[in-house]
Amino acid sequence: MWFKKKVKARLEEKLKLPDGLWVKCETCGEILYRKELEKNLWICPKCNFHFRINHHNYISLLLDDAKLEEKDKDLEPLDPLDFPEYKKKQKIAQQKTGMKEGAVYGLASIGEIPVVFAAMDFAFMGGSMGSVIGEKIARATRTACKKELPLIILSASGGARMQEGILSLMQMAKTSAELALLAQKKIPYISILTHPTTAGVMASYASLGDIIITEPGALLGFTGARVAAQTIGEKFPPGLQRSENLLAHGMIDIVVSRKELRNTLIRILRIIWKHGKAPAI
Repeated sequence: MWFKKKVKARLEEKLKLPDGLWVKCETCGEILYRKELEKNLWICPKCNFHFRINHHNYISLLLDDAKLEEKDKDLEPLDPLDFPEYKKKQKIAQQKTGMKEGAVYGLASIGEIPVVFAAMDFAFMGGSMGSVIGEKIARATRTACKKELPLIILSASGGARMQEGILSLMQMAKTSAELALLAQKKIPYISILTHPTTAGVMASYASLGDIIITEPGALLGFTGARVAAQTIGEKFPPGLQRSENLLAHGMIDIVVSRKELRNTLIRILRIIWKHGKAPAI
């Protein structure tokens, strides 16, 4: 009896795996080895689902020498409405991500073409857009306008940040107005939509790109299927809000694998930004 218990204990110890060694794909349910998934740029090898990655990963993946000359790095949100637990949630998000707020922007180059690049990070309070994120997107747009450089914004967001109320919703109009001024100068804006990009962000700057690129399988739309079902009393058809369906209905321009995203951007920039000036849009 003692021998059986000892063997069983050894087997249990041998089979015990470190936490986080395996990852389950949220689309197909496949159990994936984390290290292999990382090597594959966090793309499921079975169903091609693109897992969320942070802004550091995108900077490394897309920008020359993985370098962003970041601007306004120390801008951080206040608590204008004295919303319960908001300051605490801000601190938790800041400690978790090492960011002051859930977006970065600055000067960079892609394929030796100078650009203004901005990226959101879903890990910071679900990529929710508050007044600081709106201001950073607006400043990125103004910088592109002033320096006459193409603007690239990578979005990942659950929508407007409820803790800032109307101040958050105002960012939709502000960022859209800045992009209209950019368009008047014939400076191109490329919008990259990642999983998920929804609500106030999708209804403003994310959907206003001259060229809109998405990753495969990304959830895109104003509201999620569950909330919509509660509102209208009907369920969305499967895949209604995914990248491929939006492409089929002309809402976006191209679906690109993360592995090809940098090369795709370089090809587009070389076409629309020849000799430093874009053709009429």
